[in-house]
Amino acid sequence: MKQTDSTYFGTENIWKLLFRLGPPVMLSQLILALYNIVDSYFIGKYSGDGLTALSVIFPLQLIITALSVGTGVGVNTVMARQYAQGRTDEASKTAGCGTVLALITWAVFALLSLAVMRPFVEISATSDAAVEYAVTYGLIVCVGSLATFLEGIWTKVHQASGNMRLPMIAQIAGAAVNIVLDPILIFGMGPVPGMGVAGAAYATVLGQIASAVITGIGGFRMPPAFRELGKYAKSIYRLGYPSIVMQSLYTVYIMVLNIILSGFSDSAVTVLGLYYKMQTFFFLPLTGMHTAIVPILSYNYAAAKFKRCRAILFDSILISAVSMLIGIICFEFFPDSLIRIFSDSAEVLEIGLVAFRLIGLSFVPIVFSLTLPIYFQAIGKPVQSVMLSLTRQIFCLIPIFWLMSLIGLNFTWLAFPLSEIITGTIGMVLYFRHAKNLPKDQ
Repeated sequence: MKQTDSTYFGTENIWKLLFRLGPPVMLSQLILALYNIVDSYFIGKYSGDGLTALSVIFPLQLIITALSVGTGVGVNTVMARQYAQGRTDEASKTAGCGTVLALITWAVFALLSLAVMRPFVEISATSDAAVEYAVTYGLIVCVGSLATFLEGIWTKVHQASGNMRLPMIAQIAGAAVNIVLDPILIFGMGPVPGMGVAGAAYATVLGQIASAVITGIGGFRMPPAFRELGKYAKSIYRLGYPSIVMQSLYTVYIMVLNIILSGFSDSAVTVLGLYYKMQTFFFLPLTGMHTAIVPILSYNYAAAKFKRCRAILFDSILISAVSMLIGIICFEFFPDSLIRIFSDSAEVLEIGLVAFRLIGLSFVPIVFSLTLPIYFQAIGKPVQSVMLSLTRQIFCLIPIFWLMSLIGLNFTWLAFPLSEIITGTIGMVLYFRHAKNLPKDQ
């Protein structure tokens, strides 16, 4: 879609839109998943403690994602509305403001990482080796995350105008760099010395730099005048903060779950980390639909095409639910094969078989519990979006997980399907109340 085609989101067939915008995002997410999976695969071959270290640092990487992608979603949503209203100059200024926000956010995050890295690691890991590996890996990927923050904004700038191809190319290039460099920097090759866990971190950062350079082509826009930055930042965060909150809560509950699981063993922490890495892979259609529907819903809701908004939501849920059947089959019938990709530890396998089968039960209700907050965010109702995210990740998952841990480790995993069922039910109630009060299409 060209930026001048201001009617595309409002007139094109919905399924064509979803299958045009969704698959490139899914491929980009697949590439992102490969970052984590490749790191975990090679580190698993290098050291079991190193694999635990990656699980411990994973929440911090999610904070980076929350801040970069969340701000990017705000940029995306605001720009889509401005395009719908023919305000292309305003859209360019919004994009420029996003770049400034990315630089500021990275600087603050990097400084905080330097200050709190070791205390954070020590509450989530018990062995000395795992702690040292986690501190090393965490400092490199956090302080070196500038490219991730910039790429998160520039990708959404492209997506706001319907350009999914360039971000996809950028993700492929970044993953290729990471995959090639991982074994070289971890184990050493020729004149390059083996750096172990630090090598995996450097490979990740270099891959992210490659992605940022590519998305910067056409994604970078000149910032607005300094006196205007506040106005644009307010608009971006008003619509982007639900995504930031959702992703941040995701980080908080993984940190809390890691702390609870560390009371059982480091292997339990490793299993949770492996699940979240595999989850990224199996949730590709779901996350692809979420990214695709944000600008489409935002455009059509601003144009008062409410019937079309309902159809977009229904079709995206249907596509996501069908695709999640693959994840259910793999987690219920082949959990041992998934776990053995990364670890041959008997303890990890024993814990993981129970965990993966119980968590797999959540894959259908999660379509509703994750999609409905995105819907409310896209149409400019952040309160409902944040409330559903809080319900799912804080009010349900953490308390249920803790209560089940009092019974035993195997019972903790039941918190996942129970939380998704409760949140999905509440989300449907909120949606039907909202839909009932919508005026007729203009």
